Amino acid sequence: MTTPNFPDLNCQRFQIQAGFLIAVQTPEASVDALKNAVLGVVSLAYGDYDQVAFCSPPGQQQFRSLGTGRNDATQSAVSVACCELRFFAGQDSQDLQAVMLALYDAHPYEEPVIFVTPCLRSLHVRGTDEDNPNRFWNRQDEPEVQAWLPPEHR
Repeated sequence: MTTPNFPDLNCQRFQIQAGFLIAVQTPEASVDALKNAVLGVVSLAYGDYDQVAFCSPPGQQQFRSLGTGRNDATQSAVSVACCELRFFAGQDSQDLQAVMLALYDAHPYEEPVIFVTPCLRSLHVRGTDEDNPNRFWNRQDEPEVQAWLPPEHR
């Protein structure tokens, strides 16, 4: 697999790291199993944090069985409520393969919908910009911050 040539964007405020954006569509009931399977092989580190992932609210995934796999052919597309779980995976091919195998092992589908896209992620430079008035720790008394801030960070 070849990855695109990305520009060098490193500066004093942030660093850029190349890797892959993994997006997997799954029924909502399987999201935790997929996350746990992935976390069993990589930590999903993102700077000073780990277990960093995003899960969309349920939407509708559609498909039509062609009859060449386990399921009989269907005349028209069927629809299933699904979420999309997304996370960053580094460029280490062994880690990426382990993540993909974990997803295939834990996913309830015969043919999971998984997208692996080359991407860049930005990581802050620790200790910079801490007096920024937009940072949550400088705005903890504001109601809109209190609404989303986890109790562990108040």
